[in-house]
Amino acid sequence: MKYLALIHSDESAWAALPDDERAAIYARYRAFADDAEATGKLVEGYELKPTATATTVRVVDGRTVVSDGPFAELREQIAGYFILECESFEEALELAARIPGASHGAVEVRPGYVDDEELAA
Repeated sequence: MKYLALIHSDESAWAALPDDERAAIYARYRAFADDAEATGKLVEGYELKPTATATTVRVVDGRTVVSDGPFAELREQIAGYFILECESFEEALELAARIPGASHGAVEVRPGYVDDEELAA
């Protein structure tokens, strides 16, 4: 089963960190990713650019509306994600707790949707 681990972080707090602290956190992310990949648990993962680079798309009354930025201003923004391949939700939670963002923000874990027809095939 695939699980999405969404990393939530405070962009302003991240930007305020000294370069050496950011480098140390990046090293922890690389170590996590290397280990998860070596054990076959990492499907993919990416850091996202700041919300200032985001664009939101909506369709309202059949018309496409494009606006700059995220949908809402939040204290924590989505900073990146990992897609994990795990045997159970508990295993996904254990891996998520090892993601560095869990110690300076939050990691939201969601199972991927599986259609019942796909399971039967």
